[in-house]
Amino acid sequence: MKPTLFACAAVLCLAGSAAAQAAPGPQPYPMPAMTEAPQDVPYPGLLTVQVDATDTERHIFRVHETIPVAKPGPLTLLYPQWLPGNHGPSGPMKNIGGIVFRANGKAISWVRDPVDVFAFHVDVPAGATSIDIDFDFLSAVTGDEGRIVMTPEMLSLEWINLAMYPAGHFARRIQIEPSVRFPEGWANFSALETAETKDGVTRFKPVDFDTLADSPMIAGRYARQIELDPGGPAPVRLDVIADRPELLEAAPDQVEKHRALVQQAYKLYGSHHYDHYDFLFSLSDRMGGAGLEHHRSSEDGTVPDYFTGWAKNQASRDLLPHEYTHSWNGKFRRPADLWTPNFNVPMRDSLLWVYEGQTQYWGFVLSSRSGLLSKQEALDALAATAATYANRVGREWRPVVDTTNDPIIASRRPIPWLSFQRSEDYYSEGQLVWLDADTLIRERSGGKRSLDDFARAFFGVEDGSWTPVTYTFDDVVAALNKVEPYDWAKFLNERISLVAPKPPLDGLARGGWKLVYTETPTEYFKSAEARRKATDLTYSIGLSLDHDAAITAVQWDGPAFKAGLTVGAKLLAVNGIAYDADRLKEAITEGKKGGPPLSLLVKAGDHYRTVEVDYHGGLRYPRLERIDGAPDLLSAIYAPRK
Repeated sequence: MKPTLFACAAVLCLAGSAAAQAAPGPQPYPMPAMTEAPQDVPYPGLLTVQVDATDTERHIFRVHETIPVAKPGPLTLLYPQWLPGNHGPSGPMKNIGGIVFRANGKAISWVRDPVDVFAFHVDVPAGATSIDIDFDFLSAVTGDEGRIVMTPEMLSLEWINLAMYPAGHFARRIQIEPSVRFPEGWANFSALETAETKDGVTRFKPVDFDTLADSPMIAGRYARQIELDPGGPAPVRLDVIADRPELLEAAPDQVEKHRALVQQAYKLYGSHHYDHYDFLFSLSDRMGGAGLEHHRSSEDGTVPDYFTGWAKNQASRDLLPHEYTHSWNGKFRRPADLWTPNFNVPMRDSLLWVYEGQTQYWGFVLSSRSGLLSKQEALDALAATAATYANRVGREWRPVVDTTNDPIIASRRPIPWLSFQRSEDYYSEGQLVWLDADTLIRERSGGKRSLDDFARAFFGVEDGSWTPVTYTFDDVVAALNKVEPYDWAKFLNERISLVAPKPPLDGLARGGWKLVYTETPTEYFKSAEARRKATDLTYSIGLSLDHDAAITAVQWDGPAFKAGLTVGAKLLAVNGIAYDADRLKEAITEGKKGGPPLSLLVKAGDHYRTVEVDYHGGLRYPRLERIDGAPDLLSAIYAPRK
């Protein structure tokens, strides 16, 4: 039987299809050579960087840098990408403009690496002994562009954003001399040591690039410096700039509490790891807030009335103890996989639950021991943290250790469902884990030992040195076992590395306290709400709102979530009457009597709708309550050391 025309066509079609499938597909285009790996060898010559920081109206830093070169040929220069304290690749390359490279006074061409985009390739011409770089750092002008770091009254200068460096060397092996011009009449503060001030320019003594990157500055029209440890082993100073001169006025008892912070830290760690230490403290609602650790200083930006509105600012007072603790934990003792030889080698954040989690723990402990927070305020702050993680739904699918990747995954941008997605929970859930460890050591040792002993043994070594000492998970476990023998590897793995749906509240119970909810917020909770300009109803209807009635958070699987509310919607009316925060709270309280669900008119984009929130539990705010008959270990933890 002869094949039909259709059958022949089918055979040809299949043959053509097979031929098409056999044809080779695309192949990867060759990648460029990798950027030169850093070596622990000195870079020849002294770099200089000069910054003009006088254009405060336009928020522009103008940079001129000179890099000596030993020979002609290819040279790769790096702009810092992986920033310490940010724990991620957050170098603000987007803020750089007007880059020009010169040699022998003439512009030379440059090429940005197409893969490693923080690397610039130039060709050094014959006869050149240096390369000059000019660029502008165009800092944020509005808050939605990033942190405001310049105002007509003050500025924050971070050298790590204002200099490039040659590839192929550890940052500590590159020497650089910085100088800066500030607006006339401004005071400036830094961990750098001044060489001279002449013709309005302050020149600093040469340092290695590591130290430069770790030594930011603040400057301002209205400033004062407070000595916190006169006659101590090393100067410790509170360097304050403010929007207005009257905001600099600190009462004597407030100063004494900050001085007590230094003494309580010394009693805890038994050491210091700096030749001098500066709190670079800005009080402003015009310049962006800050909390960034450095070895011999910290960038600390908070509410303008930190001193003058002392009674209402409890939620701002753990900032300095937290960042100060980082001089020991994070800067001196540093996770081995987080330390990098320069600022363009990727960081690994797996031990941030020690670096940040234990710092969060000691930050609040030192706040109480120094008197910056009363014991009750410290307990109320702990209640707020405990409630967060007792209601953190994301704990059912994601372990704490995975949140250490968040600075790289999310770059610290807002996320839509915080309670479900989790975000950097190694901080405060880490705090609860270390409370658990502290109370366990106290219980097992009959009160003879505590986590204080770990802090002294682990962070207190090599008193006076500020050369970093790295550590691993096994080092942490070994140090805990020296304090109190126990299966600490299992203890930490269960709480950090495994999914753990059970709320991490064992430390509270062992410490003699339990988490409860009442209809009235604590003073600390109210302070935290005021600082965020928020109305926080997380533990009742399951949402928070900002001062414009926009929803900023919705608790996953909570009443508001089940009603279909989302972040970004704006609340317009409550039970048919225009919204205000007190009216919403009154309606929630009234709902305890039963009756219909809470009726909310909301606007999301161009859409209006009325939603019904079926909730009748009244207002709920967290606080701690004593467990009858249990030892009160928390009071012992928060008590000052003699």
